[in-house]
Amino acid sequence: MFRYAEKGRIQDYLFSLIEMADEANRTAFLEIQGRMIESTGKMKQVQNQMRSKEAEKKRAYLTLEELKQLPDDTNVYKSIGRTFVLESKAALMNEQENKFKDSEASIISLQSSKEYLEKQIAEIENNLRELLQQDPGLARQIMSMNV
Repeated sequence: MFRYAEKGRIQDYLFSLIEMADEANRTAFLEIQGRMIESTGKMKQVQNQMRSKEAEKKRAYLTLEELKQLPDDTNVYKSIGRTFVLESKAALMNEQENKFKDSEASIISLQSSKEYLEKQIAEIENNLRELLQQDPGLARQIMSMNV
């Protein structure tokens, strides 16, 4: 059996191991929290870009629909800042079709980025859930913090 002094040293050693584990869990939590903040920020950025491209696509589509109704010999003007420049209907339609196609391609690309970020956020949530299940004390500390 252990003598009393040895038991004290063993307890000190065990407490130091527990403190190191707690510190490692806190560090892991802070890392996961940072990754979550970064990923949600990227997700918001992608969503804003998607909204912008959707509006651009809709504007190009509506402009094309209006241009299609006009006769080919109609004078059409392109807005450049505060100035309007005379252009051929065919050139303006071609420009709007290109904007529409570019917007669609960008939306498809952004959608795949969004799906990737959703998977990444789900993985981060799972990592956080596992960490909190592994260390209920850390979960209690987090819940007791004032936000």
